[in-house]
Amino acid sequence: MKTLPRFSLAALPTPVMPLPRLSEALGFRLLVKRDDLTGLAFGGNKTRKLELLLADALAQGAEMLLTTGAAQSNHCRQTAAAAAKAGLACRLVLMEPPKSSGNLLLDGLLGAEVRWTTRERRDADLARAAEDAAAEGRHPYVIPYGGSNALGAAAYAYALEELLSQGVTPDTIVFATSSGGTQAGLVAGARLLGFRGRILGISVDEPAEVLRPRVAALASQTAALLGQSADFRPEEILVEDAYAAPGYGVLTEAETAAILRLARTEGLLVDPVYTGRAAAGLLDLASKGAFRTGETVLFWHTGGTPGLFAHDYAERLAKAAGLI
Repeated sequence: MKTLPRFSLAALPTPVMPLPRLSEALGFRLLVKRDDLTGLAFGGNKTRKLELLLADALAQGAEMLLTTGAAQSNHCRQTAAAAAKAGLACRLVLMEPPKSSGNLLLDGLLGAEVRWTTRERRDADLARAAEDAAAEGRHPYVIPYGGSNALGAAAYAYALEELLSQGVTPDTIVFATSSGGTQAGLVAGARLLGFRGRILGISVDEPAEVLRPRVAALASQTAALLGQSADFRPEEILVEDAYAAPGYGVLTEAETAAILRLARTEGLLVDPVYTGRAAAGLLDLASKGAFRTGETVLFWHTGGTPGLFAHDYAERLAKAAGLI
């Protein structure tokens, strides 16, 4: 694969760890790739993407990073940290009512300026924030929602290469998918590296008919960026959307049960929005026989654990844990 410029942010390689108690209970070998340990402001998968995006921003002479997401966005938290690391300003356009806990608290500690928007106005308000920054003479660099363009996605083609270099070749990789960048990078990387295992995204919000063409198009763009022409078809993209119905950021009994089970069997913390929903999906699929006895399944932990401390989630989880 073509080597793209990067600005070092992440502690790599992230470890691959066995989950022996869950493996015994489920009947197949379960591993976890710990991208919650990438190291930048509590880590997460976006740190890998930001290494490439920040290098591009600096090459263009940017003085400010701008991006958008929910109030508890892990992507926005890591963008704010990356900006601080590089000595740049950061402006975040966030959705949902402000509650200063979890990721939002960290955004403030990291020095980000926050503007509020709605889901419907998100893209327009991000564009306006960039126009305002340019008018202020700030030389802005806009990072799309989730860091999910071809440059950001390329980080997960490299991440798959890292996994294989660790001597791990799983039969199935399971992870949370939403904006599609992580999945597109893994899919493109699999084609370029000859990896033949399943790459199964558990959607946290979007229906499969939306995600599949989005990921296919982005994977094609990513492969081209990395130096190989490849056309991916939507039907090649594996998306399980049966767990997305509650909507983005809605903590249900399924996520709560998954959070408690992983914490109490393996000491592994997952978040209420992304990895909690993906873990709930994985456990439910396992109960339905979706994975063969003896199969090696890798759960790619994409981070997000500061969300556990957001007010609404923390109170509900505390009740589930029997603390209140």
